[in-house]
Amino acid sequence: MIFFENTLITVISLSTPLVIAVIGETISEKSGVINLSAEGTIMICALFGFIFGYISDVATLGFLFAMFLGAGIAVFISYCDIKLRMDQIAVGFVLTILLSHLSNYLGQDYVRLNGPMITKIQIPLLSKIPFMGNVLFNHSFITYLSILLIPSAWFFLNKTTIGLSIRSAGENPLAASSRGIDVKKMRFLGTIIGGSLLGLAGATFSLYTKYGWSEGHTTNYGWIILAIAIFGGWNPYRAAVGAYSFGLLQVLAIKAQSVTLALSQILPLLPFPIMIFVLIFIQYINTKDGKYVPRVIVSLIAGNQPKALGEKLPEEIK
Repeated sequence: MIFFENTLITVISLSTPLVIAVIGETISEKSGVINLSAEGTIMICALFGFIFGYISDVATLGFLFAMFLGAGIAVFISYCDIKLRMDQIAVGFVLTILLSHLSNYLGQDYVRLNGPMITKIQIPLLSKIPFMGNVLFNHSFITYLSILLIPSAWFFLNKTTIGLSIRSAGENPLAASSRGIDVKKMRFLGTIIGGSLLGLAGATFSLYTKYGWSEGHTTNYGWIILAIAIFGGWNPYRAAVGAYSFGLLQVLAIKAQSVTLALSQILPLLPFPIMIFVLIFIQYINTKDGKYVPRVIVSLIAGNQPKALGEKLPEEIK
């Protein structure tokens, strides 16, 4: 029981930045914009979040600056998409390469330095509950925030006027515009919210889960996040399950090192082939229009992809 309890505690803590980033990417893609710069955004924000936290010795300042930086990158992507009508994927891919290499270059002087520590906060009374108290109510404030983000994002996207307008902009821009929704504004807003959360996730890596800074500090996590957002069917709850599942595989890989080195190397790679097969299956059922697949399975696996995801806005929208 103690082993199981400790494993869950580690998974929740280790998955904190993944959950934050996946929620951010989900909101961005719900608006119709693929933030393919996630890899580079997370890495550059991890660096500058750590730098500001290190200089000020206040972790919160590092988190805030990383959020502003992530939002700024998202503004640039939105401008290229909405104003210049450039290809989202091309812009995001170039930014990922640029920001990844830039962070490695600028971060050379900050390798192996110690930043501010983040302490755990025990929730009174709730932390005393047997088993669940330690698992859910004995974490840092950033972990609590990541957990609260899951239902908050769902509520925002499904129950608020702004959230529904963001979804409309990602589903059918022309129809949304005809109903008086400012589609460009909604795309800007959704992308900025998503970018700020990607920035927060980057700082969480360097100030909490992967404490410190090193070259390639968050390499490949951005691509994992993009895959989990698709795997989660653009639903905050399912996306969070995907993030925690990946975190579980990471923890199992660490624990498997004491058993066999080969197993510890295989486990972290499992999400990649699994998600590839899921994406192939999604494409198959979309092509067949559910002809050979029960609709229950379709709804569970395929999710609800925004119909205008990655597409340029129609010329009719001024």
